[in-house]
Amino acid sequence: MARAIRILGIDPGLRRTGWGVIEADGNRLIYVGCGSACTDDATALAERLVQLHDALVRVVDEFRPDEAAVEATFVNKDAAATLKLGQARGIAMVVPAKAGVIIAEYAPNLVKKTIVGVGHCHKSQIRMMLGVLLPKADPGSHDAADALAVAITHAHHRQSAALRGAAR
Repeated sequence: MARAIRILGIDPGLRRTGWGVIEADGNRLIYVGCGSACTDDATALAERLVQLHDALVRVVDEFRPDEAAVEATFVNKDAAATLKLGQARGIAMVVPAKAGVIIAEYAPNLVKKTIVGVGHCHKSQIRMMLGVLLPKADPGSHDAADALAVAITHAHHRQSAALRGAAR
């Protein structure tokens, strides 16, 4: 009998990085925890990155995930904002990787399509579907809700992600 797989979903951001932990036991999804790591805009960039790093280290240490999933960065019109988001995303990938956790990446549209059924939807629709998929979850922020959505996406796509990784 296979054991449940613990999955950490991460929605990277410099102001707020959301995290969500679920367990996938076959087709059954079990809510474990979620939250956000927040930084202060007035703080220097390097210190904000350290704050995100330390918060994610605490999450990985506490929940001991087997696998992790990170939402892929989209490029927007503001190059500086995209670069800062990329730096936060790097932290979100390095922390689980250093702990030996397998990491997958998912595009925002795939996350939305997996959770709601369409690639373009409102955050309220994601939160509503989270209530159906994970009835015990009550994310305190959109970032935490998005991170849970990323974890659920990984639970649904993890076999194909593993096959893609093995083919490389």
